[in-house]
Amino acid sequence: MAVKVVTFGEIMLRLSPPGYQRFIQATSFDVVYGGGEANVAVSLANYGLDAYFVTKVPGHEIGQCAVNALRNLGVHTDYIKRGGDRLGIYYCEAGASQRPSKVIYDRARSSISQVQPGEFDWPAIFEGADWFHFTGITPALSDSAAQVTLEAAQAAKRQGVKVSVDLNYRKKLWSPEKANRVMSGLMEYVDVAIGNEEDAEKVFGIRAKGSDVVKGELSEESYYEVARELVNRFGFEKVAITLRESLSASDNNWSGMLYDGHDFYTSRKYTVHIVDRVGGGDSFGGGLIYSLVTGKAPQDAVEFAAAASCLKHSIHGDFNLVSASEVETLAGGDASGRVQR
Repeated sequence: MAVKVVTFGEIMLRLSPPGYQRFIQATSFDVVYGGGEANVAVSLANYGLDAYFVTKVPGHEIGQCAVNALRNLGVHTDYIKRGGDRLGIYYCEAGASQRPSKVIYDRARSSISQVQPGEFDWPAIFEGADWFHFTGITPALSDSAAQVTLEAAQAAKRQGVKVSVDLNYRKKLWSPEKANRVMSGLMEYVDVAIGNEEDAEKVFGIRAKGSDVVKGELSEESYYEVARELVNRFGFEKVAITLRESLSASDNNWSGMLYDGHDFYTSRKYTVHIVDRVGGGDSFGGGLIYSLVTGKAPQDAVEFAAAASCLKHSIHGDFNLVSASEVETLAGGDASGRVQR
């Protein structure tokens, strides 16, 4: 039987200088599309699930380009609404060595930020669905987008659909105080929470003691406490946290952990040389959702998620363009990178 997963959020036009050029050097920009929940949908479609992405885009050609980017990768776009004036844009400058990557947003008054409650037929969207995923980015876009996110989460729970959230705090969109207030109201509908090494602190004030993200010094044990506190506060079934140790903009150590309310499961640690780190957390989320909805054991689930995300760091653009078998190969221990003949 096919597995149906629904994600809801914003897809954006991404403009990047070629290679490792800086913005001030660029005379042209490479075009790709992406966004937190769209990236997850692409991963799930690549793994063979029926992935549906819900959003609102303008009715002009640029909006259609975004839809086409999803369709070309097997994501179902049946529930996408047309309307509004613009697709959100972001500019991404790739960092290298000790120079960090930079992102500049141009997303004010994008179509999805103007969405209103009642625009989507959530009972129809969740008919036959197994899983619903959103992130903390979407409710940060506007008060009305937050209302629609709540509307979706409530509808999913009424229909017995599992719900996951990637906390995904974005300081350029809202304050920690507002994030805490809005996200806390959404958490009662969430079964699985996903975050990076900073999200729980930025959104809920739950700090990993003994870790210094800026210095790349992370204590696994401190994140066990973060996961426990999240479960105790919100009653989640599971909490997953990605652990990024930033050695430089070019090289990171990468791993993940999963807590099921009883036991902790930690993936192997990968040292990755980065081609593009955007979408790294989304690819972890996609790998985790795929693993859980298809019945993988917790240790296998976090290994698959971490391996999927490791591979994403080698791919330009927001989308993780890998198959389940490629992820399984890496998760199984083949990290040689040798030519496949």
